[in-house]
Amino acid sequence: MSIDHYENFPVASVLCPPALRPAVSAIYWFARTADDIADEGDAPAAERLEALAAYRADLLAVATGGEPSARWPHVFGPLRNIIARHGLPLNLLADLLSAFEQDTTKRGYADRAELLDYCRRSANPVGRLLLHLYGVDGALALRQSDAICTALQLANFWQDARIDTERGRLYVPLADCARQGVATEHVLLREDSADTRRLIASMVTWARELMLSGAQLVHSVPGRAGWELRLVVQGGLRILEKIEALGFATLTTRPALRWYDAPLLVWRALWMRPTRGEAVERKSA
Repeated sequence: MSIDHYENFPVASVLCPPALRPAVSAIYWFARTADDIADEGDAPAAERLEALAAYRADLLAVATGGEPSARWPHVFGPLRNIIARHGLPLNLLADLLSAFEQDTTKRGYADRAELLDYCRRSANPVGRLLLHLYGVDGALALRQSDAICTALQLANFWQDARIDTERGRLYVPLADCARQGVATEHVLLREDSADTRRLIASMVTWARELMLSGAQLVHSVPGRAGWELRLVVQGGLRILEKIEALGFATLTTRPALRWYDAPLLVWRALWMRPTRGEAVERKSA
């Protein structure tokens, strides 16, 4: 599992089919660079939005045969070729930019539906782009991919609760705070208490249920890409385990995957089996 900085998205690892590594890398650098524009440094929101608008204009240029600006040649040079070669859906790339633009101004989410809409644009497009590259389609596969990507995004939120709240961002929905009897200011101030831990625990349960609901997709993605997806799923579940092992105290401590987690992830990936219904469907296909 090779995940760096823009943590939800597997980069072209040794398990990625070699022919698709340039495409996966191009998508990664597109997403990572836009994420950096939205998040890194100390530029004001207006300046970030202006840069993201220019970034969006460069995307439209390379997608329609025009010339991008000279600001991000490492992104749009490779991406131009990948869009043409693989017919990447432009709307999915544009959705990612929409989410990054939202990051510059939005600091909280009213309820789970609002947060899921953000994940629909910030995480799910990458899974759908990868399925497009792998030649996997169908409504069920797309739903499963969305569940995995959203779960990875949520796991990253609960893993990075301390970092995000230091930036003044609260990804725990306000409705869930109210349901658990936790004042939002206590979360934003990173107060480690039984109440805030109980709140994070409920978020971890939500993310785990989503991940497990999509995990059967690993049996539909062919070859080495399917094995990489197994490790991605198991990596996300492992992060949730580590949050639990900390007693859900991620407002003060950030868990992370370490090199010594790799054997466990491989072992668990090897033992992922299709459900009975899925096995019957694959046999009859």
